[in-house]
Amino acid sequence: MKYLDVFAGAGGLSEGFAQNGHTPIAHVEMNEVACKTLLTRNAFHYLCGKDRLEVYTDYLLKNITQEQLLKEVPKRLVTSVINTEITSRSLHGVINTIDAHLPTHGVDLIIGGPPCQAYSRLKRHAIDEVGDSRNYLYRYYAQFLISYTPKAFLFENVPGLLSANGGKHFKNMKAYFRRIGYTIYDQVVDASHFDVLQARERLFIVGIRKDIEHEAFEISERTRTVHSVSDLLADLPAIDTAAPAADVTYSGRPTSYLNQTRLRTQNDVLTQHIARPVNSNDRAIYRHAIEAWNSREHRIRYSDLPAQLQTHRNKHAFLDRYKVVNPKGLSHTVVAHISKDGHYYIHPSIDQSRSLSVREAARIQAFPDNYYFEGGRTAQFHQIGNAVPPKLASHLAAAITQAIS
Repeated sequence: MKYLDVFAGAGGLSEGFAQNGHTPIAHVEMNEVACKTLLTRNAFHYLCGKDRLEVYTDYLLKNITQEQLLKEVPKRLVTSVINTEITSRSLHGVINTIDAHLPTHGVDLIIGGPPCQAYSRLKRHAIDEVGDSRNYLYRYYAQFLISYTPKAFLFENVPGLLSANGGKHFKNMKAYFRRIGYTIYDQVVDASHFDVLQARERLFIVGIRKDIEHEAFEISERTRTVHSVSDLLADLPAIDTAAPAADVTYSGRPTSYLNQTRLRTQNDVLTQHIARPVNSNDRAIYRHAIEAWNSREHRIRYSDLPAQLQTHRNKHAFLDRYKVVNPKGLSHTVVAHISKDGHYYIHPSIDQSRSLSVREAARIQAFPDNYYFEGGRTAQFHQIGNAVPPKLASHLAAAITQAIS
């Protein structure tokens, strides 16, 4: 089926649908760097289909530029990535641009997740829920449904949407989707039940056009995987943040989890296994945090640290600001704040005493190793933290496909 991805981010949701054999018509995203990532991924899928992955590998090895890479793919795959903010002023132009890419039979699916900051429980106290314009982005999303009347749509957001403004936003949103012709289903799903080694809950709203016969839709959760974060990290080399290597290679064979999920394949080259530099004070704190977790599974509080290490003025809030990723189980939720600092995502190896690398964070988010994130390290982390894990998206794509087939 042909799908349209709006509020696309770096393409995690789209990747899951592509892995199920569906084809994107266009991606709409306001962030310029994320759009460059989408372009690179379009090139990957095209070259993979043409059995020309050596061109993509040349790009990963920096033998060619992105401009040279994109010359190897049809122009429509470049122009189908639409870099613009979706607003009342831009909406008409965005739809006109999409129309130029439409196949004869139109759009089968629309997917996407408007920015979720306004619904985050963490920020609820700091915003005016009624006045925050981001609360109403779903109406722009709905305009695409009205324009293209797809068979189904998938709308992703944080569980905090359920209780925003006393639940009124969620109620109004579902009523609006019903009014424009869709039967609505909603479910909070934990990614850890779908091959993702991360405790990550997200809300999904699925709409199926009312004229399409179907059974009641439900995302059937699977038994949580027996694998752990150590199965994600075992083949990655240690990083010395004081003297990071320009090029690194895998230090071991892929684990059964990596093989099973195809996060790593035999053709992959290791990229973006880079971590932040760590100053001596933070390194000492990381060692305290890692030792406490690895020896007795204890999360340190900032106030527990030796006085000489407590250099922050704020000693009364966010006391859990240093957190080690659990190697024996699931990671805690990766969010966009990983782009600000790595204190909440400390690698479990006390010999390294560092935060996660870009590639490690991407793996926790279930991105395959051949997924390349454009931009600098901060932008890469931001894209990863905002994404839907592609493995979860793949299961959602399969469930929707089955429902409307």
